[in-house]
Amino acid sequence: MKRIGRIKNLVRYPVKSMAGVEMEQSVLGWHGLIGDRRYGVRKIADKSDFPWLCASGMPELLRFKPAKFDLNSAELLPTHVQNPSGILRSINDPQLVTEIRDHVGIDVELMAFKHGIFDDAVISLIGTSTAGFVCSEAGIDHDTRRFRANIEIECDDSTPFIEDQWVGKVISIGEANDSPAFFVTKRDVRCKMISLDPDTAEHNPKVLKAAVRLNENNAGVYGTVVRTGRLCVGHSVFLSNSTESVVVQ
Repeated sequence: MKRIGRIKNLVRYPVKSMAGVEMEQSVLGWHGLIGDRRYGVRKIADKSDFPWLCASGMPELLRFKPAKFDLNSAELLPTHVQNPSGILRSINDPQLVTEIRDHVGIDVELMAFKHGIFDDAVISLIGTSTAGFVCSEAGIDHDTRRFRANIEIECDDSTPFIEDQWVGKVISIGEANDSPAFFVTKRDVRCKMISLDPDTAEHNPKVLKAAVRLNENNAGVYGTVVRTGRLCVGHSVFLSNSTESVVVQ
């Protein structure tokens, strides 16, 4: 295995498309980081395979913040959500759903899922240099939060989009023989989400246009878990060409 960098940041998103929660450490389970995307806002009348309300449809959703996490829950799930006005509501408060419904003008419901709600895969990664390069080309300050990755890696090789070279390979975190690992499945095709400011929800189309121009609209990668375990900010990240050395636990 070859060291490729270190974990710079860990983020989970307890409610899909709401603000993320940064962590110093977490547990990587078979369904991603514990507590990641375990809630989602469903558009009741939408009968498609993906009826979830996303910030691309309601940018203001980014400004809703999960809060007051249940320390007795293995998933550390939020018990409350803070709205953009700073009002704290129980995650089970009907008024929270009413407020979201009034924003989008359609009936919605907040649903909980044991194994989470994911677009393509249960874990996502991006290199610091990739996020910085896209932001720089778009003429904005570097803000990795726009890319909503679970793991931000400060790579030893600062070449932008170096993550593309990881597809089809295995990444492991930490130097122990039983360190958590995942198989990199595909590049992360980007959408309007990266054009939304995480703090203000303001739309800047230059960000998505930069990703399209620079790397065929890809930035970061997805992965599927092949070995569970604990992750910490600062842990070294290693790349392997084969899954043969990975013992599934």
